[in-house]
Amino acid sequence: MLGSNLIEKKMKQKILLAILATSLVLSGCKDSFFDINTNPNRPTIASVTPQYILPMVLKQTATRMGTQYSFAASWTGYYGRGASYGPSLPLENYSITPAFQQGQWANSTTTWFDVLNDAELMAQKAEATNETFFLGVSKVIKAIGFMYLVDMYNNVPYKDALKGDANIAPAYEKGQDIYADLLVQLEEARQIFKANPEISDATATADVLFGGDLTMWRKLANTQSLKLLIHQSEFAKNPTAEIAKITADGSGFIEAGNSANLTLSFANNEGQVNPVYMSYVADQSGIETDAFNRVSAYLLDRYVSNNDIRYQYLFDKADSPVDPNIEYVGAIFGGPTVQGLYSANQSRVVGPGIVSSGSAPMWFFTSVESLFLQAEATQRGWLAGNAKTTYENAVSESFKWLNVTNAQAEATDLLANSANWDNAANKLELIINQKYLSLPSINNFEAWVDYRRLGFPTDVPLSANPNIQGRKIPLRLMYPQSEYSYNNANVTAQGDIDPQTSKIFWDVN
Repeated sequence: MLGSNLIEKKMKQKILLAILATSLVLSGCKDSFFDINTNPNRPTIASVTPQYILPMVLKQTATRMGTQYSFAASWTGYYGRGASYGPSLPLENYSITPAFQQGQWANSTTTWFDVLNDAELMAQKAEATNETFFLGVSKVIKAIGFMYLVDMYNNVPYKDALKGDANIAPAYEKGQDIYADLLVQLEEARQIFKANPEISDATATADVLFGGDLTMWRKLANTQSLKLLIHQSEFAKNPTAEIAKITADGSGFIEAGNSANLTLSFANNEGQVNPVYMSYVADQSGIETDAFNRVSAYLLDRYVSNNDIRYQYLFDKADSPVDPNIEYVGAIFGGPTVQGLYSANQSRVVGPGIVSSGSAPMWFFTSVESLFLQAEATQRGWLAGNAKTTYENAVSESFKWLNVTNAQAEATDLLANSANWDNAANKLELIINQKYLSLPSINNFEAWVDYRRLGFPTDVPLSANPNIQGRKIPLRLMYPQSEYSYNNANVTAQGDIDPQTSKIFWDVN
């Protein structure tokens, strides 16, 4: 874990970057908004207000969710390996080590614990000035970040995790206990927002997600609460009390046509490119940044075989297809190197329906994912309403979100055929399969969660790497090596971890 001295040093560096970035992307700010001390080019922790931290926290959270889970996309059938590359281990043979994906936890400037420390600092600043709005936002961000950590590692440091030098070796808490407390924190956030805290002009400007709209923050808190309940659906099958709290709030969920999107203005300039575009497509100069990840042949076939036109919006045409009559070409995850075949002959994983350019807007929580969560909850009997209608609305929203031409007509055609509700013997499987087909490169992580908790889709292919030696899609990540070096007693107390057999608490199947 990070000590407070290192946190402060990193925070000062990030504050400088945040001020520069914010001044470029926010419009309509008063001069006083940036006057945090005598020399604005030398900010200090003491002089920084929560208004300066919030835009950075929101952008970092969205960036992590949108760009850091290509490994999960590979494991769940979304991505294959570009033909210009040889085998990538342990990604392809599932022999996971503490070094694999350790940037999710440590050794990076934007790990989840880094983001959560920033959210905690924002809360401390807000508490000192009685700006309760930021306390509510901090609780929502923490509920998101800790959910991802539990979903990757199960037991993790939680209540002691963000205390810096006050606790440099934080104890681990059980994943199920953390989930339970996250639901408590989200209820507290709802109550803060419901109390209508004062929103100054500077605060509304700093809120680059909802502009200080408290109802939208309540909707996000509700949707995140529902997501936590859905993730543990097989562990806690009857969350009546928690659903009652969401319902009692009265604001509902993120709905169709109203995704939670960042209002930051991205541009094709250095340091200003949309993070998803920068990670998977090209930089500000148009130079390709990702030739490794390519849409998997398995996934592409799912769309083509069902006359589902969304693949033309989710993915890019191959730059140089071997057959000019076949513009969308898939790759085999873990497959052998093919002589004379290159990544340019295959389709990129991010197409124009997701991010059309480096200046395109960035999402935080999409209406598509929210509607599928609601569809599953309705089918389970947790929410009132018609499950079929909610499901069909979710599918239609996917087409609309991608800006598919004649979106509703295309969605209606799919719903009458391969995605038909009435013809499905297993309604839950139908919902999850369509959710799976709606979120590639939009939320890659959710497919890994759904596969582990429910086993859908049932035909996700294993890696074609010949050295998997009977291993299956991993159930979790290993704790990073840094924990064994600096927090050894607490991490070893978690027992022997095997990603092939050690499950997240909600994975009971």
